[in-house]
Amino acid sequence: MHAICLLLSVALAGSVPELVASGDDAFARIDYPAALQQYRAALGENPNDPAVLWRLARTYVCLAEVSDLPVRDSLLSEGMRCARRCVAVDSLSAAGHTWLAGALGYQALEAGMSQQLSLSQELHREALRAIELDARNDAAYSILGSFYRALGNAGWLKRALASLFVGSVPEGGFEESESMLKKASELAPDVMRHKYELGILYLDTGRDDLAREVLEQAALLPVKTAIDRPRLAKIREILSGLAKYK
Repeated sequence: MHAICLLLSVALAGSVPELVASGDDAFARIDYPAALQQYRAALGENPNDPAVLWRLARTYVCLAEVSDLPVRDSLLSEGMRCARRCVAVDSLSAAGHTWLAGALGYQALEAGMSQQLSLSQELHREALRAIELDARNDAAYSILGSFYRALGNAGWLKRALASLFVGSVPEGGFEESESMLKKASELAPDVMRHKYELGILYLDTGRDDLAREVLEQAALLPVKTAIDRPRLAKIREILSGLAKYK
């Protein structure tokens, strides 16, 4: 009887890596429903597996990026819940902190001012923690780059008013954004998001020639996530507009 139980436990343990591998394959194909199905099955076998939890968080966030309200909010809530569970189980999971920051960023876009600033503070902490744990975490650098660009666009008056409501607003702006996005691109030169965000930063700061150069590079990169498809269309639209004024 003991031998049967041992064999059963080994079989179940082996099923988790197989389910995760199947989920990873579906994620790479941008089949997010199939990826979620496999990751959920893996979580059923091991409810506290941080490697499964951060993958679920990532998939929920990536699906939310291309979903309309109110589905998007529901997906982001699920992604945040999985990411929080991940870091609760394993506080050293860089991926868990990264995708918590990602979910927080999208939630902040829909929130009111006071909640938005509170979410932004947490986003900032989580992304920095992810980089502390993994210095080659391109996604965390990219999230920070977008965050700093938003701070740069906020203006000093809005930031001063924000401080009255929430206390300290994280320091940072266009210069920090450029540094973070360049680092992300250096670490993962084939990820469209990094160069796209850098190109938008250059547009925001009136450096159209640099924007054109970076966006042309971004347009040649592979589609790796669902949001890359509308992102690529946006890049082509921007480049077309820049070409008229070249």
